[in-house]
Amino acid sequence: MADIGLLIIRLTFAGTLLMAHGWGKMMGFAEMVAEFPDPLGLGPQTSLGLMVFAEVVCAFLCFIGLFTRLCAIPVVIAMAVAFFIIHSDDPFEKKEMALLYMAAFATLAFTGPGKYSIDRK
Repeated sequence: MADIGLLIIRLTFAGTLLMAHGWGKMMGFAEMVAEFPDPLGLGPQTSLGLMVFAEVVCAFLCFIGLFTRLCAIPVVIAMAVAFFIIHSDDPFEKKEMALLYMAAFATLAFTGPGKYSIDRK
């Protein structure tokens, strides 16, 4: 049953939620880059690029269960930056999604994708 639970986490958080969230950033990259925050001092273009990488590429790989543990790490880092830095002064309701994503992908980083994944094949 644990493997089914991990599959549900992957399909829900990686496939349904986070990739859709990142897809909007990727499609609107040119428009968003001028206003995107730069919390680590890398420049807004690099910061947005790293966020798109985490939310689209890494989420997709977690969704299909390929390199899951490795790909969950950039998502955890991105969500930690969002939660602790970008939304630090915001009310909890504004930053709770970042915490949920961080928890789900940290779970995948520690447990792996389960037996219903490409990693297991």
